[in-house]
Amino acid sequence: MLRAVIFDVDGTLAETEEVHREAFNTVFEQAGLGWYWTSEEYCELLKVFGGKERIRHFVETESIDGISDKDILELHRLKTSVYAELLPRTAELRPGVERLIEECLSRSVRLAIATTTTESNVDALNRAVGGSLRLDAFDVVVGGNTVPQKKPDPMVYRTTLEKLVLEPAEAIAIEDASAGVQAARGAGLRCLASPSYYTTAHDLSNATVIVDDLTNRGDGVPVTIDYLEMLTD
Repeated sequence: MLRAVIFDVDGTLAETEEVHREAFNTVFEQAGLGWYWTSEEYCELLKVFGGKERIRHFVETESIDGISDKDILELHRLKTSVYAELLPRTAELRPGVERLIEECLSRSVRLAIATTTTESNVDALNRAVGGSLRLDAFDVVVGGNTVPQKKPDPMVYRTTLEKLVLEPAEAIAIEDASAGVQAARGAGLRCLASPSYYTTAHDLSNATVIVDDLTNRGDGVPVTIDYLEMLTD
């Protein structure tokens, strides 16, 4: 029996990655670093989960000297602040998300979030969409700031299941990226994948099922609780 739906955030609940990219570039410019991440570069960088980890990967890959871990932490702190300022301009939930959340609530299926982004960014998204995320109705929110290992490591999903006090067979994950799918599957969960703008080229073949979005599972019919429960049987 399906008892919980566990959502990723960036790219899954909303198309937020472009706002993240803009926030990174704004902070890089303010810091006088001369760095600029194009859409194509950012698409590759998204294979590295976690903002601080993404900056560190870029610094190491480009062999940039003079950037300490303290610098990376400060850049990420500033970026998080800029992101929260930019988000309300374009934020909206992806198609079908609000409807599925409401169906979960009406069917007494619990809601949870397992994400690499910070919990403050989740709060910022909820505010930016006028509370339509219904974040107060989520039983568990586990952000990347509360677990030491980022996706594709399954720790964030295992932690979420522990907090829900559920077995993997009693829940399903909804993801948009390959590392997220890998993390969910590594925790023993079934996973529905819905690629976002930045993850259309990701290999999502390990997902239980792949759909365009939550309004269309491939036959013009929306993703429903009954459909998700069928996937977990």
